[in-house]
Amino acid sequence: MNVRNYYTGSWLFVTVLLFFCLRLSSQTWLLVPDRVFDGTEMHTGWAVLVEGDYIVEAGPVGSFAEPPGAKTLDLKGCTLLPGLIEGHSHLLLHPYNETSWNDQVLKESTAERVARAVVHARATLEAGFTTVRDLGTEGAGYADVGIKAAIEKGVIPGPGMIVAGPAIVAVGSYGPKGFAPHVRVPLGADVAGGKDDLTKVVRRQIGNGVDVIKVYADYRWGPDGEAMPTFTLEELKLIVELAASSGRPVVAHASTPEGMRRAILAGVQTIEHGDGGTAEIFMMMKHKGVALCPTLAAGYAISVYRGWDEQEPVPERVKQKRKSFEMALKSGVTICAGGDAGVFSHGQNARELELMAAYGMPPVEVLKSATSVNARVFGIDDKVGKISKGMLADLLVVDGNPLEDIRSLRQVKHVFKDGKLVKANFSK
Repeated sequence: MNVRNYYTGSWLFVTVLLFFCLRLSSQTWLLVPDRVFDGTEMHTGWAVLVEGDYIVEAGPVGSFAEPPGAKTLDLKGCTLLPGLIEGHSHLLLHPYNETSWNDQVLKESTAERVARAVVHARATLEAGFTTVRDLGTEGAGYADVGIKAAIEKGVIPGPGMIVAGPAIVAVGSYGPKGFAPHVRVPLGADVAGGKDDLTKVVRRQIGNGVDVIKVYADYRWGPDGEAMPTFTLEELKLIVELAASSGRPVVAHASTPEGMRRAILAGVQTIEHGDGGTAEIFMMMKHKGVALCPTLAAGYAISVYRGWDEQEPVPERVKQKRKSFEMALKSGVTICAGGDAGVFSHGQNARELELMAAYGMPPVEVLKSATSVNARVFGIDDKVGKISKGMLADLLVVDGNPLEDIRSLRQVKHVFKDGKLVKANFSK
């Protein structure tokens, strides 16, 4: 027998066995860190008791009884937080500096893309992001619905998922593009236009199991390739009305002031990106209760892929992104944490949180954005986003204090999903 293959196989067997043992075990945990961020504020001298899938107690040490048989984790030097929530992900994409978006859509099989997504889901979970809102399969149909089901059944490890299936785009607006008129290529989204067509597409997506409808309110289809609005206000209102009748929200990709304005007036839940937002648009968002998911990390990564050395002057794209984010902060609009993971590596989701802090958002507000705020905006705050009695035990333990250095969110010690320890690092 090949010795290398023997040890590789043994390592794989032990890894799989450990995963299933951790997933199947029902353990009562008493977690005693230096600090507990409960989704709103930081506490010292707290402990958290987990039984089965749920948090059953959280509060000052000694304020509740420790049940017999509980396993105590002494987490000295650590902070305990709710599992982080990634607000804008694409598990079926991988970084564009590895393979261009066009080639991923046109040249990678669905089987390969799903296999990659399984790896991405695990990396995301082990980075402490226990929930993701996955906003578009980019040519992979409803593969995200199946991945979500596989995670829920325990077939594969991964975060809880809110899925959008294929986004809805206007006829003629989306890619892959650049082919002769007689050539028909697969597109990265669902194409629709007009009342009857939109009604059919939205209802088909609902029937195929999506949790949220994503629409492109603008796209790069202007005469010179600039971003311009796609759907009319009436069309966007129809999409929102159809989705709402089934209890589902609509989120809008929008980066132009007019595209954002139409989406806001139509009643979408969130604006994704918002690069060209103005003070007036952000005030409208605040007034209408529409949240912004700024995706700072994606724009940053794309600039790097295009040759920007971070030691060089900041490119205009990154400057503009920071300016719009600062304007949104000043306006008081609700800001969700979502980086457009997939444009950059899954498992590196904390990049977005680091940029939010670097661009002026107080660290405590960054933590709230990635936990309780995202949970509230996405309608899942009865389950996740807070450390309190009755909540699911989706928890993250990191070395250090993220209020002092947000980068400590990368120092992951332990991750719990539904009360089960899915990542453990007991090294000192």
